[in-house]
Amino acid sequence: MIYESEKASGGGNEEVVELLRQAKLLAVRYRQLTGKPLGITGEVAEFEAASVLGLDLHAARTAGYDATEMREGKLVRVQIKGRCIADPRRVTGRIGKIDLRQPFDTVLLVLLVLLDMGLNALVMYEAERAAVETLLAKPGSKARNERGSVAISQFKAISTVRWTKSGVTKIEIE
Repeated sequence: MIYESEKASGGGNEEVVELLRQAKLLAVRYRQLTGKPLGITGEVAEFEAASVLGLDLHAARTAGYDATEMREGKLVRVQIKGRCIADPRRVTGRIGKIDLRQPFDTVLLVLLVLLDMGLNALVMYEAERAAVETLLAKPGSKARNERGSVAISQFKAISTVRWTKSGVTKIEIE
């Protein structure tokens, strides 16, 4: 994993790894005490995806994408979405907004990182931009059409598994 700039990384990689380890522990404890998430799922998902897949993370708030990677000699911009799931045998919920108005490559891939309750990556799903556009344009859902939010099950139906944690055999998405 490489950062676009030192500004994006906040320092050396080892320091970031340790900081995220501590943040995960804090987030888990916070959820145990309050029943509410701490709100670091997106950052953790980005870091997990970059670490596992070798993506180059970009500065926060880069319009349209979170990371890039080279594929067949071409730079591909990757948007990363993360969700924490309580029970990998029964996954429900929605993915945060996918804004098609933002500038990005036509070969953009959206990556969904499902995290366990300890904020460790379980599986990463990937869908091509064209499939995401078709899904978001499908009539019938205000959340999907106006807000760009889709159910995890809908995203899974148009995606392929890019990575699965060793030992994870099946994730049921309803």
